[in-house]
Amino acid sequence: MLENEMIQANQFKKMVSIFIIGTSIILIPTILASEAKQDAWISAIVGIIAGLLLVWIYNALGHLYPGRSLVELSRDILGSWLGSCVSLLMVFYCFILTTLVLRNLGDFLTSALLPETPIQAIHIVYLCIVVIGVRYGPSNIARTVDLFYPWILILFVLFVILLVPNFEFKHLQPILAKGIKPVLNASYPYIAFPFMELILFLMIFPLVKEPKAAGRAFLKGTFNGGLILFVITFLCLLVLGAENTASNLYSSFELAKKIKITEIIQRVEVIIAAIWFISIFLKLILCFYILISSLSQTLKLSDYRSMALPMGMILYSASIIISPNISYLISFDIKIWPLFALTFGLFFPLLLLGIALIKRKRYS
Repeated sequence: MLENEMIQANQFKKMVSIFIIGTSIILIPTILASEAKQDAWISAIVGIIAGLLLVWIYNALGHLYPGRSLVELSRDILGSWLGSCVSLLMVFYCFILTTLVLRNLGDFLTSALLPETPIQAIHIVYLCIVVIGVRYGPSNIARTVDLFYPWILILFVLFVILLVPNFEFKHLQPILAKGIKPVLNASYPYIAFPFMELILFLMIFPLVKEPKAAGRAFLKGTFNGGLILFVITFLCLLVLGAENTASNLYSSFELAKKIKITEIIQRVEVIIAAIWFISIFLKLILCFYILISSLSQTLKLSDYRSMALPMGMILYSASIIISPNISYLISFDIKIWPLFALTFGLFFPLLLLGIALIKRKRYS
């Protein structure tokens, strides 16, 4: 491992947090409220607990094979041929995820902020920046996260404070009016998006300089990111109510439009837009780095950087054809993606962990 590609545990924690926030900060309140209504905040808590349990499994895998990425440990556990097949499936999963992140970005900008701008132009601009950023390596991506993370927290705290006058706690009542089933049904797609996607961070896990601290950073980053999503969901319910949250596609963006500071300063939804711009860019660049690094390791290439430009061109085409419209994309995120993520985010890690523990016990 090259020294200039190593990152600090604190940087890893911030990466995980921003990855979780990513596209979720815009979409998750709507997804949760559509099923759980005023109990969406409980679904958010269930999601955090499930996310921490998933990360505990990922940590166990990472610590069993220190210094080995997801691709490498798959080969170690399953053998060269079968491990490479599993790695290719993981590459496919990461490719679909990266494509969806890019498409979510384009759809949001063209529908909420830049309706006259072609989605192709937005994708090209972002992909150019992402390709350049990835070529500089993971340590530079980590420093970029270091730079932007405090601004995300500052803007988020400001956002919460400005919304306090609009709180209406009656919107949270009645609690569990339809029982626990809608809460659990709502938490299912939430666990898949974004918590099961964290399996991909086992590609970055070996880059952390302090391996023992990496596991704690993984858990802390998951909790911090989940906490921000919980607060956003809670705010949407308090201010907009369950019905308005469920009916607005980008409910957290609509929430920001409620902020008014006297009659002079209004329309400060730029705050939530700024948080989203930063977090989505960083999630996109992390997904892109994991995609090309996992593919290069699967194919046993010496350097992943040469794949950045051609993969960027493929992603550009895929992001346009993956979905005919935004309604189809949201339906895919809720109905299909959870099943897809369940395979790669839960089934595969449990399979790898189970086989690894059996092999260790047999040869110990």
